Amino acid sequence: MNTIQMLTMNAATLTALCILSGCAGMSQRDKNTAIGAGVGAVGGSILTGGSAAGTVGGAAVGGVIGNTIKK
Repeated sequence: MNTIQMLTMNAATLTALCILSGCAGMSQRDKNTAIGAGVGAVGGSILTGGSAAGTVGGAAVGGVIGNTIKK
């Protein structure tokens, strides 16, 4: 691996660790909202061919659905 690939891998790992540690104090409703937003963003991106509007729209819809689960 070259230096840029190693730096990218380290940055991605550090980012993932920071994100996961930030979820430690969240309520179940907050976790559902975050998961829904993530899944919605991926789904929106896939359905629209990677457009930013589709990704943001999918994240918004997924977040709302995740928030309303098990009210």
